[in-house]
Amino acid sequence: MVSETGATRQFIRMPDDQPAHLRVEGLTAYYGESMAIEPITLPIPRQQVTAIIGPSGCGKSTFLRSLNRLHETLPAARNEGNVWLDGEDIFDPEVDPIIVRRRIGMVFQQPNPLRGRTIAQNVTIGLELDGASKRECAEAVERSLRLTALWDEVKDRLNDPAIKLSGGQQQRLCLARSLAVEPEVILMDEPASALDPIATLRIEELVKQLASDYTIIIVTHNMQQAGRVSDHTVFMTLGDRGAGVVAEAGPTSEIFTTPANPKTEDYITGRYG
Repeated sequence: MVSETGATRQFIRMPDDQPAHLRVEGLTAYYGESMAIEPITLPIPRQQVTAIIGPSGCGKSTFLRSLNRLHETLPAARNEGNVWLDGEDIFDPEVDPIIVRRRIGMVFQQPNPLRGRTIAQNVTIGLELDGASKRECAEAVERSLRLTALWDEVKDRLNDPAIKLSGGQQQRLCLARSLAVEPEVILMDEPASALDPIATLRIEELVKQLASDYTIIIVTHNMQQAGRVSDHTVFMTLGDRGAGVVAEAGPTSEIFTTPANPKTEDYITGRYG
């Protein structure tokens, strides 16, 4: 599909033959009266990895945070438009934002284990708030830590403070915390940017493995990483009005080899951004 938004030409060829888990329709984001992202319409395929790339300041993280209603928690911030999760609009007034954030989990750029809590308690915080039993929490700890390839590394020290883990382990623990409440979609905002190459590789391996059961959207500035882990890529940039726009979206193999938008090619080849 080719569309026009203001003076910014968009090239969007996301798959129509694959079921969309999330369907974004006319989603905008504001900080006060300032528009941060122009209307975005985009399907997010189920159980695949969608990478969001683009220069700093073009609204990638704002877009990501809008997908589980975290953006609106900032002072004077708001969204307009619709995000459909399996046919349900997450912005419907009857929809509880807390429920949305359980169904659409998020892992942030910097590992953020909860200080003063053990490794196990970090995993179970969401379940505890839901009133889960000790047995349910114990089962979730092992299940989530196994999913993040962390169980064998920490199973004998689950009661140690989480902040004693390495940076890469802390990031996988944060991912396990998100998985413990059994979300459907996982948002990842540059999850490996603060990690060394070995820890980065572990995160990338996990992303590819988890995509068989979860829909994953990852923001990254690492073009090689986007090429390695994603099935689809969304290129965002600044539009003529100074707000973020989606300039191109499609299969990663096509975006990186035969981009339709000259701006996409300039960014991927390092001539822009």
